[in-house]
Amino acid sequence: MKKTRAWIALLVAALALTACGQPEFTYVRDRDGTTYFKVPASFTQLNAYPIELYLSGEHPNSQAAALRAQRVWSTAFDQSAKPTPAHLLGSADPFVYATVHRLTDDERDSISLNRLRDFILPVTDQVRQLYEAQAEASGRAPLYARFELLSDQVLLLDHGARGVRVRFNYQIGDDVQTFDDTAILDEKGGTVSVMLIGCQSICFRKRAAEFDKIANSFKLLRLPG
Repeated sequence: MKKTRAWIALLVAALALTACGQPEFTYVRDRDGTTYFKVPASFTQLNAYPIELYLSGEHPNSQAAALRAQRVWSTAFDQSAKPTPAHLLGSADPFVYATVHRLTDDERDSISLNRLRDFILPVTDQVRQLYEAQAEASGRAPLYARFELLSDQVLLLDHGARGVRVRFNYQIGDDVQTFDDTAILDEKGGTVSVMLIGCQSICFRKRAAEFDKIANSFKLLRLPG
């Protein structure tokens, strides 16, 4: 009996050590170490370069793409069993995209809270109308349809940084996709950090508390000096 109890105790201890050896989160910093967040370790990290090409519309061999790569950092995480950057715009499983942009002089002069809202996807009335007009002029149906604003929060952060956190729905294809979009302008007005969390609306409603934890971990870091 004593041997059995001792064996059980050793087994429990071994299982505890195994559990301790498995990290709960993946901790992420951008290239310059100014933006931080964490995602559950169950997410797979992806190369976000295909997303950058899609969002910018630039040819990968162009000078514009080369210059963008110097001032833009990004990464992505997918919880799907078959992870792919294409899940940014539609997936039954959670997807996280994060990017940090060093703004050009022209971008610095024109940045606003509305520009932060529209930094990745069209959110404000003006930009959505422009997007729909461009789609109509090209003779194609808009990819993003039936916009629904769920929440819109202005963020006033430490040391003068500011930003927005917007949650909204878009119908993309046959499914309604929910996005949680946090965009932060640093205190010097020179860098925008964005986190976009998305999955189908049914998934999002079930897991909203988990997504809040991810979004709330998204912070700017003050470097020494």
